[in-house]
Amino acid sequence: MTVCNRYAIRSAFFDIAAPADNPQQIADHARYIDDGVLLIEKGKIVGLYPWQQGEARVKAGWSLIDYRGKVILPGFIDTHIHFPQAEIIGAYGEQLLEWLERYTFPAESHYGDMHYATRMAAFFLQQLLSNGTTSAMVFATVHPESVEALFSAAQGLGMRLIAGKVMMDCNAPDNLVETAESSHRQCQALIRRWHGRGRLGYAITPRFAPTSSPELLSAAQRLREEFPDTWLQTHLSENPQEVAWVRELYPDRDNYLDVYHHYRLTGRRSVFAHAIHLDEAEWDCLHQTQSAVAFCPSSNLFLGSGLFRLQQSWHKGVRIGIGTDVGAGTSFSLLQTLGDAYKVGQLQQYRLSACEAFYHATLGGACALDLEDEIGNFATGKTADFVVIDPAVTALQRLRDDKCQDIMERLFVLMTLGDDRNVVATWVNGRPVWQTDCQEVAA
Repeated sequence: MTVCNRYAIRSAFFDIAAPADNPQQIADHARYIDDGVLLIEKGKIVGLYPWQQGEARVKAGWSLIDYRGKVILPGFIDTHIHFPQAEIIGAYGEQLLEWLERYTFPAESHYGDMHYATRMAAFFLQQLLSNGTTSAMVFATVHPESVEALFSAAQGLGMRLIAGKVMMDCNAPDNLVETAESSHRQCQALIRRWHGRGRLGYAITPRFAPTSSPELLSAAQRLREEFPDTWLQTHLSENPQEVAWVRELYPDRDNYLDVYHHYRLTGRRSVFAHAIHLDEAEWDCLHQTQSAVAFCPSSNLFLGSGLFRLQQSWHKGVRIGIGTDVGAGTSFSLLQTLGDAYKVGQLQQYRLSACEAFYHATLGGACALDLEDEIGNFATGKTADFVVIDPAVTALQRLRDDKCQDIMERLFVLMTLGDDRNVVATWVNGRPVWQTDCQEVAA
């Protein structure tokens, strides 16, 4: 495909046009155009129109891409994933704390090698793109090299990526712990080098409370005060044994979240992964501080951690996004992850609709990351990040698709039966960065 600055993309389109405070608002804001055209100039969305209205706006010199028969969605947003854990995906037999010791820490020990980290960064980003994920919030390792490799690769692709060096100074293998001061110093350097460069953002990343001394959390607090427009990401209340351990380590704090809140690490642009075993005070604190949660259904099921209370997040007014949480999550595919989210809801008598599910994976995720003005739907002026989906690539999918009555049923079947095979192309910043096949026509 010829790369140019102006594209007209013809296809069917689905998005959620505005943020929502409840599931019914999502349905009210849902937009589906069966035959439309998306106009893109210099990486930005100029407009989305029904074809009959938009055809006349396609000017000479624009590249017309015909994806009819497909459905185009805003690029998927993964709000919690681990860059170094792709190589341990599907590791057998452990729950969280044992899984970290047996699989995670040994895998992460290799990422101080820049050559190794660079090779794995390229693999990791291609896995995201081939699954339709265009933006992500990512954990690296304690090694600055891991962040350098990841940001360098993402910058070359024009991706919207938020990532950070893991901060960890206790209760971990000797070769992975650092001092609070060295962690602060290395993070400072990485923030100054990468934060705000292109579409990259830095996330202050204490792994979780058990591997964080009070001195390390104070260092994270200083970073947040020095660089207030950065993000913060960490883990919260994933596993009952973890919660009990935090209570032992920080007996003076009211609850697990209060450990972070005490060091002023809650707030807008703070994203807490999992948040399964929360008490009412923790939910209220998340709401009051405008903190967000990454719902990671696949990993929560795989590690036996528990069931996230999605309905409670709506009731408490807490913003959420969806996280694959690779490698405890067993797929880079947000389609498969949404299928698991539906099952988690069913086990709690909550019926997660396709409309709500795709909201969490697109505009809802953008809201969780405080990026709703930049990505998440096809609003004019936003960055042109999107995924082209063929909803019927297997014999079973074609059989089932023929029986669908409307777009909502097609989307539900897609998140039930879909995976990376359904991704035809992924566009980032107004250009194709991953594709199987497409047709280009001169306008």
